[in-house]
Amino acid sequence: MSTIYEVSKLAGVSLATVSRVMNGSARVSETTQRKVKDAMEQLGYRPNSAAISLASKRSNCIGILVAELDGVFFGSMMSGIEATLREFNKHVVVTAGHSDEKDELDGIEFLRTRNCDAIIVHAEKLTDAQLIELAKGDIPLFIINRNIQEIANRCISLDNIYGGYLATKHVLENGHRDIVNISGPDYKMDASERVVGFKNALEEYAIDYDPERIFIGNYHQESGAAAIDHFLEQQIPFTAVICGNDQMAIGAMSRLRELNRTPAEDVAIVGFDDVSFAACTFPTLTTIRYPIDKMGQQMANLVLSKVYQIKISTQIQHSFEPLLIQRQSVNAIG
Repeated sequence: MSTIYEVSKLAGVSLATVSRVMNGSARVSETTQRKVKDAMEQLGYRPNSAAISLASKRSNCIGILVAELDGVFFGSMMSGIEATLREFNKHVVVTAGHSDEKDELDGIEFLRTRNCDAIIVHAEKLTDAQLIELAKGDIPLFIINRNIQEIANRCISLDNIYGGYLATKHVLENGHRDIVNISGPDYKMDASERVVGFKNALEEYAIDYDPERIFIGNYHQESGAAAIDHFLEQQIPFTAVICGNDQMAIGAMSRLRELNRTPAEDVAIVGFDDVSFAACTFPTLTTIRYPIDKMGQQMANLVLSKVYQIKISTQIQHSFEPLLIQRQSVNAIG
């Protein structure tokens, strides 16, 4: 069986050059690429990952740390990253941080010991300072869903404040003034930022912010239902509910029906994320589109560009804006 060394010798190039050709690097001239490919064909050489890694000192694996492995949101994010990397023969190794500082640190260390060429991090408990320090390590670290000024060129993020503002302004424009908010966990930056947007919209309409109108949920469906019970038990009147994500919005809608209150007709509901099932609810869910799949693609392109020096045809987009998706769950009153 032929080896990468024989390919290198026959083509008259270095092992590193052979590796770059196999990795699809744009840094190799067409003439050299042809020499290497001809040598591979002549020898009947079939490249394997171990040989490529030995020659290039690259594993061609990228580590991904996510908060959880379940759910539509993280599935879309990982799918966007993996599909883009796979086009360039790169593969992913995935682990979960479970929104716990120790687990997030352990997860990053696990990926480091697997010789990943880069690590993409979706961290919820690690601070900006911790991530800045980790980014100084020997393996390039990239951050998704957070913008850290000191390492902004390694971040892909969404303007969550604007998203929270858009959701709230939409119900305000439809005449609602008794508005409650079902937030995600307050230790999660995206959840806190969406509440800031909620407050900003209220201020624009000269409505006083009342902390009693915030329920801290957990981004799961059951906390949306629990929030409805809480507001009713506390006798807090509401005609509109702003939800931190679509899953809690679904939970809120289900509970309202159980209480013989019709979503949209009696209570306006707005979600956040625009996951696949948002258009399949009854009524269909008005929500804020979080383009996490496209952000994942851009993160993969960022890694390909910075780590592998692969030329990307489009400019890397570091910051994304959310978009209001109007469906049927918000009614006009007044």
